[in-house]
Amino acid sequence: MNSAATTATVVLDEVVPARAPWSAIVRAGERLDIIDLHGNQAVDCLLYSAADHTDRYSAQATITAQRNIFLTTGSVLRTDAGTALMTVIADEVGNHDTIAGACSQESNTLRYGQHTRHQHACVENFLAEAAKWGMGKRDLVSNINWFMNVPVEADGTLGIVDGLSAPGKTVSLRAEIDTLVLVSNCPQINNPCNGFDPTPVRMVVTR
Repeated sequence: MNSAATTATVVLDEVVPARAPWSAIVRAGERLDIIDLHGNQAVDCLLYSAADHTDRYSAQATITAQRNIFLTTGSVLRTDAGTALMTVIADEVGNHDTIAGACSQESNTLRYGQHTRHQHACVENFLAEAAKWGMGKRDLVSNINWFMNVPVEADGTLGIVDGLSAPGKTVSLRAEIDTLVLVSNCPQINNPCNGFDPTPVRMVVTR
């Protein structure tokens, strides 16, 4: 038996309801497990240095450093300056999106019609959760979409298709520095990223 596993201390264990935001600081060396409880649920995510929120996750720096647009075990999530925020240390899905961004009321309207404008979206979740940490719209950047399946088609367009996850599948991250993690448990119901039925996810932090 892995001795590290037997001595791990649970710091936080919370279920994020369907469509809801969540945030927490994960301290350096701690592990964050994001668990897709029911399967096929996208989890939008932003990362910030807990000490300086202007030092934040950069999709461009992360993609450039790893030379791959998808995230999986071994991916290091970096800031513009190249600072490592978190590392993917285990992944039961094998492919997570870095480029499709977060849904918003405006993008819902553009993609799916004016009748969807009232629907809650990830940008609104991020804004509500960021406000708790003294941040606003200018602090939002391109985000990670855990469990979201966004293949790049032969003509360069992005597809949003059924996810690769399943009930209980987990992606695990190790914090390299004290990291503020913001999550939107995606409320999107107009494409298959949540199987048209948003469901809860579980966030577990251990040290």
